[in-house]
Amino acid sequence: MSVEFIGYVGTNDASEIHPPTGFDREWVKKVAQAHEDGGFDRVLVAQGSSSPDSQVVTTYAAAHTNRVKFLLAHRPGFEGPALAARKLATIDQFSAGRLAVHIITGGADAEMRRDGDYLSKDERYQRSDEYLEIVRKVWTSGKPFDHQGKYYRYEGAFSELKPVQKPHIPIFFGGSSEIAIEVAGRHADVYAFWGEPLAEAKETIRRVRESAAKNGRQIGFSLSLRPILAATEEAAWARAERIRERTITLREKAGLPVSGHAPANVGSQRLLQAAALGERLDKRLWTGVAAVTGAAGNSTSLVGTPEQVADALLDYYDLGITNFLIRGFDPLEDAIDYGTNLIPLVRKLVANRHVDRKAG
Repeated sequence: MSVEFIGYVGTNDASEIHPPTGFDREWVKKVAQAHEDGGFDRVLVAQGSSSPDSQVVTTYAAAHTNRVKFLLAHRPGFEGPALAARKLATIDQFSAGRLAVHIITGGADAEMRRDGDYLSKDERYQRSDEYLEIVRKVWTSGKPFDHQGKYYRYEGAFSELKPVQKPHIPIFFGGSSEIAIEVAGRHADVYAFWGEPLAEAKETIRRVRESAAKNGRQIGFSLSLRPILAATEEAAWARAERIRERTITLREKAGLPVSGHAPANVGSQRLLQAAALGERLDKRLWTGVAAVTGAAGNSTSLVGTPEQVADALLDYYDLGITNFLIRGFDPLEDAIDYGTNLIPLVRKLVANRHVDRKAG
C-alpha cells in the first residue's frame, strides 16, 4: 500500500497558538504552494459555519498550483445535491482532476443552527445518505433520472459536465457515531478520523470495514494528527509544552474554557476519553492540546524527532491507514518542515517495508 500525505490550507496564519489575522488571499497562495513544493499529495480546505466558502477557496488555490490535490470540506444540505454535484465537477475540471470532497455532516446542533439547519444529528446523517446517493448518480449517470426521497425530489436530474476522475470524485467521510459509520460504509472511498490511540484506531477501522463489507465495498482510511518535531526528543517535548501554554494563554484571553468542556460530536468525545487515560499514550501520542481545547477538531499530536514520529506513523500504517492529514501549530513553518524532514522519511520506510515483505 502506498502512503499519501494531506496538509491544510487556511485563509490566514491561524492556529491554537496564532490568533486569526483576517482573510489573506496571498497566504492562501503561499501556503498552498509550500505544500506542493514540500511533496504533499493533497491539502484540506476546511468548512465551518463562520468560515470562508471552501469551494471558492479551493478554486483559487488550485489556480495557483499545478500538482497538489485538494480535499474540499463540504456540508450536505445547504445546497441541493444536483447543484453541488455540478459545482464540484466544475472544480474537478478546472483543477484537471485534483479534487476530492470531504463530507462533514456536522455533529454539533448549535453550529448547524448558525447556518439555519435545525435537523437532529441522526436526521442530518440520513440526509447525507440520500444526498450522496444523488451526487454520485449525477456524476456518473449518462441520462436524466428521477428521484423521490425523504429530503429531495428531482425530475430529470442530469449534468452534461462530468468529473475528470472516473468513476467519480473521491469521497472522504467523517463522523464517529454509529449512524455516521453506517453512511460511510455505503458511500465513502476514504473514512477520515482523528488521531486516536492505536487500540482505539484499530477498533474504529474494524467497525468501518464491517460497515463497508455489508455494502459489498472496500474502504480506505485517513488519520489526522498534529506532529510536533524537533532535533531531539527532549526539545520536541519542550516545544509541545510551550504550545500547550500558549494555547491556554490565548483561550483565557478570549474568554474560552481550558478544561471541563466537551463538544457534542462523538469524535471529540473519543479524543477526550483518550486524554483522560493520560497525556502521553502509546509511543508518543500527546493529548495535551486536546484536553485544553475540549478536542475541538484535529488536536492530538505525535511528538519527537522526525525519525521517532515517522516510526509512530508506521504503526498506524500497519493498521491499514494510508492517508495522513498532518497539520502544524505553526502552519507554514511546520508544513515546510514536514515536507523536508518527515514525509520523505515515511515514504522511504514504507517502500523498505514493501521490499522486505516481497523478500520474505
